[in-house]
Amino acid sequence: MVNRMRSTRSHTGNRRSHHALDAARFSKCSNCGAMHQAHRVCMNCGSYNGKKVIDLATKAARKAAKAKKAENVR
Repeated sequence: MVNRMRSTRSHTGNRRSHHALDAARFSKCSNCGAMHQAHRVCMNCGSYNGKKVIDLATKAARKAAKAKKAENVR
C-alpha cells in the first residue's frame, strides 16, 4: 500500500527548520562582574538589577544542614 499524503524530505526539513535551539545569552553582573544568564539572578553574588535578591550565606547554611540531616538518617 502506498502512502498517499507522504511528506517529502524537503517538506519535513522545512517544518523542522524552526526547531533549532538558540545559544544561551550571557551578561556581566554589575555588582561582582561575573557572567550570568540574561534576565536571571547572579549565582555568584545573589543580585539582580543591582539589588540583593538572594542571601547566599543563608542558602549555603541551609543546604549544609539539610545534607547533615540526610547523613544522620542513613
